[in-house]
Amino acid sequence: MCRKLILSFFILLFLTDAAEATQFAYRVNFTDKNGTLTFSDSLTFLSPRAMARRNNFGIALDSTDLPVTRAYVDSVLVLTGGKFHAVSKWFNFCVILVNDSTQIHALSGKTFISSVQLVGYYTGTLHKWAHQKTNDLQAKTTSGAAYYGLTWPQTSIVNGNYLHDLGYKGQGKIIAVVDGGYIATNTHRGFDSMRTSGRLVDAHNFTNDTSWVFDYDNHGTEVLSTMAGYVPDTFVGSAPLASYALYVTEDAGEQPIELLNLVSGAERADSLGADVISSSLGYNTFDDPIYDYVFATDFDGKTTVVAKAANLATKKGILFVTSAGNEGNNSWQKILTPGDADSALTIGSVDVSGVNPTNSGYGPNAAGHIKPDVCGMGQNAAVFNSTDFSSTSGTSLSTPEIAGFATCLWQASPHSTPGQIRQAIRQCASRYTTPGNQIGYGIPNFQCAAQALNIVDTPTPGNGALLTLTPNPTSSDIVVTLRLQVSGVVDFRIVDATGRTVSSFSDHFLQGLNSPVAYNISKVPAGMYLLQVNSGAQQQVIKFVKN
Repeated sequence: MCRKLILSFFILLFLTDAAEATQFAYRVNFTDKNGTLTFSDSLTFLSPRAMARRNNFGIALDSTDLPVTRAYVDSVLVLTGGKFHAVSKWFNFCVILVNDSTQIHALSGKTFISSVQLVGYYTGTLHKWAHQKTNDLQAKTTSGAAYYGLTWPQTSIVNGNYLHDLGYKGQGKIIAVVDGGYIATNTHRGFDSMRTSGRLVDAHNFTNDTSWVFDYDNHGTEVLSTMAGYVPDTFVGSAPLASYALYVTEDAGEQPIELLNLVSGAERADSLGADVISSSLGYNTFDDPIYDYVFATDFDGKTTVVAKAANLATKKGILFVTSAGNEGNNSWQKILTPGDADSALTIGSVDVSGVNPTNSGYGPNAAGHIKPDVCGMGQNAAVFNSTDFSSTSGTSLSTPEIAGFATCLWQASPHSTPGQIRQAIRQCASRYTTPGNQIGYGIPNFQCAAQALNIVDTPTPGNGALLTLTPNPTSSDIVVTLRLQVSGVVDFRIVDATGRTVSSFSDHFLQGLNSPVAYNISKVPAGMYLLQVNSGAQQQVIKFVKN
C-alpha cells in the first residue's frame, strides 16, 4: 500500500482545476545545493549558540546544515506563480501553495528538481488566519507538596523535585515546543515569570506563516504549562526557569504538510541553538487514506520524515522528546511517529499510582526497539487552561513533563550528550531490567539519573555577563574585560565557522571586575569567529570579526 504520493510530471494531476480560493500544497524536492552558501558563511545561518553546541559535542558541519539554494526556490515560485510556505535544509525541499493544481506542470523537466509530492489541499486560503499583531516578547527555595501545589503528583512520581532542590530549574537552556497553538500564553498569569524575564525567545507559526502563535488552539498552552508554569505554592512546572521557543505546526485537518511544518520547526530550533525539542504530536493516518502509514514498514524508527528529523536533530546535539500517542485502546494500539524514531526519547503515560491508562500507545517500534522509552504522569495532569488552572490527560502532558526534567538534568551535566542524558533517564527507570510494551523502561527517577551522571553541585548562576570584548571588528588585538564570581583560571578558545579551534589560551583572574587585558591574535586569519570563554563557574560565547 502506497502512502506517499510522489507525483510524476507525466501523471501529475488527477485533480480538476480549482476555484480561486482553493489551495494545493506541494513538496518540491531538489537534486542538490549548488550555489548555496558555504561552511565559511555558517555564522550567517547558525547562531553562535548553535555553533557552540556543535563544538561542545564535537559535531562537524555537514551538507544538511547548508541552506537550500535560494535560486532554486525563487525559480519554483516564479515558474508556478505559487506562494512560499516552508523550506527544509535538512531534507533539501521547499513547500509551495498554488491556487490551480495545473500550475505545478511548469516544473516538469527542470533538472534541479528530483520529485514533487502533493502534501495538502485546502478549500480556503491556508494563510488567511495570519494574525497581524506582533508577539509580546519583551519584558514585563523548593520543597514539597506546598511549594509545587497542583503539580506535586506529576513532579514527585519521577523525583523531579530533587533536581530543583539542587537549584537546577532549566536556567540557560532553551526548549523548543512544536504544537497546534498557544491560546492565552501571552496573558495567563502562570506564564508571567517567563514573559517578564524575557525567556520567551522565539515564536513562529509555520502553518499560517506568521509570528503570531497565541491563538488557534489551547493544546500547546496546556503542554507548555507543564514545563514553564511558575506560580510557587500553586503550580510549578518541570523546567520553570528555562527559555522557550514556541512553534505552531498543526492545522485543522490531518495532512502530510503538517509533518513538513514540524521539520521546519525542528530546523529553526536547531539554528536558534535550542537544547531540547518537545513534541506532543504524532501521526499515523490522514484525511486522505492514500497517505496513511503502515506500521510494519513505516514505523521502523528511520523511515517517516519526522522520524528522520528527530534522528537528525539528535545528531546535531539536540534532545528530541516526543509522545507515544493515545491510540492504545483503539484498533491502531501502537505508538505514533515520530515516537518510533530510534534517537527520540519517547514518552508514555501513567496515572498517579504508576499504572498505564488503556489509551497510552504500545511499542515496540517496527524494528523491535523498546518504545516508549519511559512514562510520566499524563493521567489527570495539572495544566493551565485559557484563564486558570485545570487538569487533563494524555501522553501530550507526560511528554513535556519529562522534557522539562530532562532539561534540568542536562543543565546539571552540560557536557553529557543527548544520548547520555537519554540513557541515564532510561537506566534509572522503574522497569529498566523488565521493560514492557506499554510501560517501556518504566517511570524515571531523576534523583537516580542525577547520581548516575555524578551531579552533586548547585548550578552556575545564569545572570550577568562574564565578559566584554573590544574592538569588534579587530585587526590585531582583542581586549577582554571579565567579571568573575570566583577567582581562578579562565580558558579561552577561538573557534572558526566550521567549529575548528584556531587558537586557545588561559589566564588567571580575580573575583569581581578585572581590568581589561589585551591578547594579540594577529596570526589568526581574517574571518568570523566565536570566542568561547570558560571559567569553570561561568561560560560565555561572543561572536567577533577579524579583519
